[in-house]
Amino acid sequence: MSTPDTTSGPVPLTIAADPATNPAADGSVTYRVEQTSFGPIAHVQLNRPDKHNGLTLPLLAGLSNAAKLAARDKTLRAVIISGAGKSFSAGLDFASLAGKEKSIYRTFIPNLLLGDNGFQNPAWQWRRVPVPVIAVVHGHCYGGGLQIALGADFRFAAPDADFSVLEAKWGLIPDMSASASLSQLTGIDIAKRLTMTGEMLSAAEAKEIGLVTGVADDPLAAAMELIEKIAARSPDSVASTKRLFEKTWSRSPRFSFPVEQVLQLRLLRGVNHAIARKAGMKRETPVFKVRQV
Repeated sequence: MSTPDTTSGPVPLTIAADPATNPAADGSVTYRVEQTSFGPIAHVQLNRPDKHNGLTLPLLAGLSNAAKLAARDKTLRAVIISGAGKSFSAGLDFASLAGKEKSIYRTFIPNLLLGDNGFQNPAWQWRRVPVPVIAVVHGHCYGGGLQIALGADFRFAAPDADFSVLEAKWGLIPDMSASASLSQLTGIDIAKRLTMTGEMLSAAEAKEIGLVTGVADDPLAAAMELIEKIAARSPDSVASTKRLFEKTWSRSPRFSFPVEQVLQLRLLRGVNHAIARKAGMKRETPVFKVRQV
């Protein structure tokens, strides 16, 4: 197992509580970093348990802020996203949007560089964080909540979890990046069926069609087990693997092969590749530096 080049002990972090810099200062999202034997892990939690973590504009902004914090921290080895209380998230809290038409329309304005808007970014921004992101799901995972979970790299669900593209119930389509995430996980017929019907799926059914990575009585333990396996590898190769597939998954070989070449050349020149190579030749456990890429 690799040991990160970082200090030991807990590393408490929270999103700034200043409303001027953090729209989630109402406590709807919490962010903390835990020091484990295999490196720091960020825990991001939707924190409106009395509302089944219904999504509000501040909560969405808080998720985006949390993703930016995670992306900047080169010591991190993983991120876990979960929900407080009885559910992961029951989706958009329509009542919280009453009388906020101007804010809603502003949130629809896309980022000209990235292409996503304030509804899509809280889910898709996790694909840009250069460490594995795992959603730990229990209870309801509906609508926008499902799209946040789909924005993670992996999803582990409790047996009691249920899933739905619930926008169909309200005469809408999913607009928080599901068009991209669903296309990576299911066939187009399954994506259309889920979106047209809004049908409810059990955790086992979600696993069968590819929405869920695994179902476990203790999904957090399952997530930690996977993180420990990934953390045994170079943080640079893990970050580059994520970037490779995010950039090339739906592209042609003509586009993908140059991306492979560039990423590999960077890794070959990196200190963590040298550490992995030397440890492998000596049959030793590598001790990696913090992420360099």
